Amino acid sequence: MNKLGKGLQSLIPPKQKPTEVEYPKISQPLRDKKESVFDIEISKIKSNPYQPRYEMDHIALKELAESIKQHGILQPLIVTKNIVQTGRGQETEYQLVAGHRRLEAAKLVHLPFVPAIIRDSTEQQKLELSLVENLQRADLNAIERAFAFKRLQEEFDLTHEEIGKKVGKSREAVTNAMRLLNLPDNVKEALRGGRISEGHARTLAGIKNSSAQSALYDEIIKNNLSVRQIEQRAREIYVKAHRRQVAFDPEIKQIAQKLGIFLGKKVQIKKSGVGGKVVVDFEDKDDLDGLVNKILK
Repeated sequence: MNKLGKGLQSLIPPKQKPTEVEYPKISQPLRDKKESVFDIEISKIKSNPYQPRYEMDHIALKELAESIKQHGILQPLIVTKNIVQTGRGQETEYQLVAGHRRLEAAKLVHLPFVPAIIRDSTEQQKLELSLVENLQRADLNAIERAFAFKRLQEEFDLTHEEIGKKVGKSREAVTNAMRLLNLPDNVKEALRGGRISEGHARTLAGIKNSSAQSALYDEIIKNNLSVRQIEQRAREIYVKAHRRQVAFDPEIKQIAQKLGIFLGKKVQIKKSGVGGKVVVDFEDKDDLDGLVNKILK
């Protein structure tokens, strides 16, 4: 028997006999009891429409395929069973829920069968389980993860807090991840392709002005800026924008003009959050004394 046969035989008992295995842990397991593993034809397993991964590292996939060729599939896939009508009558097929990379790697080495757990799952559970599996293996890029969170929110009406509990993340982490979807398309593509990091993208997502986002993104690419450097640039952009907003605030401008007329001096009002400060120009100590007298009258 060749190495491939030995690898499979070590995992799957002869004559299709199911074996009992512990279901892999996730943030909220769909089932706590042990489940059986069956030997299923690869040709009968259909893709998962809820698979959150859109891209796959081909080098890593080939490495996984070589490992499977030598040692077999160490963790079973999870599938659902469907009965479909064909011209020849009823046939059984399976839909993949978890194990996308293992299935694709098994196809590369032309395995006829793969070990799998057969499960009845709702559409929401299919997406949750696929998402959790990929998150635990760090297989999703930041955009794929954000899209998966968005699907959980829109298709199943889950809050950010509920999504976080299901995938083992904080509410803030889910919210910050989904903000990346508001970035310009070229920035999202750069994040997918690894030209910028998730830290870069999160900082860009915090900038409200799309023109400023694009300008800062160009700086990152042109000058190879670090995350710390663009965080500093983002703070500078925020301060400038805030100053412009205050300068054009008609109410603040009117108050400054009234104070200037009363004091006979140039007055500036600088806001900071809900508060701020008033700046009054003076020429010397006598001038300052005159201002104080006017204020204290």
